[in-house]
Amino acid sequence: MEKENRLERGYKKLQEIDGKAGEEVKNSLSDICPDLVKYMIEYSFGDIYSRNGLDLFSPDLVKFIVYGQADIMTRNNLSKNYRKIATIAALTALGNAKPQLKFHIGAGLNIGVTADEIKEIMLLMTVYSGFPSAINGVNALKEVLDERK
Repeated sequence: MEKENRLERGYKKLQEIDGKAGEEVKNSLSDICPDLVKYMIEYSFGDIYSRNGLDLFSPDLVKFIVYGQADIMTRNNLSKNYRKIATIAALTALGNAKPQLKFHIGAGLNIGVTADEIKEIMLLMTVYSGFPSAINGVNALKEVLDERK
C-alpha cells in the first residue's frame, strides 16, 4: 500500500473539516493561483490539521515550518528581495510579531534590501495597518540597525 502524500491527506482533511465551504474556497482560488491552493491544502490540512495532536514544541512543528519555507521560498517567480519585502510588509502590518519582523529585517539587509527601502515599507504600512504597526516596525528596524553597529 502506497503512503498517502501531503496533498491527498490534505484534501481528505479539508473535506472532513470544511466540506462544501472548503471546496468553495479551493475552487475560488484554483483558477487564479493554483499553487496557493496546493500549499494551503498540503500544509494547513495535510500537515497541521491531520496531526493527532500538536505539541507546539515538537521537532515536527519545526519540520512543517521548514517544508513551508522550502515550498514557498524556492519558487523562482519572485526575487529574494521581493519575497523579503513582502514578508517585512506583512509582519509590519500584523503589528505583533516583533521577533519575526526583526529576523526578516536582518535577512533583508543581508540580501541587499536597504534600510531606506525598509523605512519606505514601514511608511506604506501606515496606510494599510495604521501608525501603531508602522511605529512598531520602525522601532524593530532601529533595533536591528543598532545591533549591527
